Amino acid sequence: MSLADILGPLQQPLFTVLDTPVSWTEFLGFGSGALCVWLVARQHLANWPIGIANNLFFILLFTQAGLYADAGLQVVFITLAVYGWWTWTHGGGPGPDGLPVRRTSRTEWSWLLAAGVVGTLALTLLLGRATDSNVPFWDALTTALSLMATYGQCRKRLESWWLWIAADVVYVPLYAYKELYLTSLLYAGFLTLCVIGLRSWSRDLVVRQRELAEVVV
Repeated sequence: MSLADILGPLQQPLFTVLDTPVSWTEFLGFGSGALCVWLVARQHLANWPIGIANNLFFILLFTQAGLYADAGLQVVFITLAVYGWWTWTHGGGPGPDGLPVRRTSRTEWSWLLAAGVVGTLALTLLLGRATDSNVPFWDALTTALSLMATYGQCRKRLESWWLWIAADVVYVPLYAYKELYLTSLLYAGFLTLCVIGLRSWSRDLVVRQRELAEVVV
């Protein structure tokens, strides 16, 4: 049995949305993605394996849709998920304590923004010249924002939610343009979950800062 025989059924239409067929791949990506973000908002460790499954589904989906940067991004996400899984478990190093929510430092913002700008420009040029993508800039921009947000998520930086929100604002119309309507709807739902996650992590940060202040006093 070849890989095509295994993946073939996942590419078959499951139902239609706005006269556009929705494959098993997109449906499973929808479900696993929604569950993953909900688990992240609750700071549940299971978000990492669920997220890896979601990445695998989206590799297939985005390759078929010609969103090559987004497809390649999923491979990076899998690597970062392994790192994030370990970091959340060990608090960033050996030890039993989990990783607390913190704010992004100025130094982190400086190199994150620099890497985001350089990454967006480089990917735009690469996609424009080496692929048949008709949305090279938007594909590159969402890729850069997602990588920046994933780093913050791995380190439990509060502002990672703002980066995800910015990425989702672009993702929703981008996927609709590519006729990935269910995925576009998923990312609209992500916006709501990101706001919930932002509020949840903000509350945790306030509680932790209050506890530290009480210890100092």
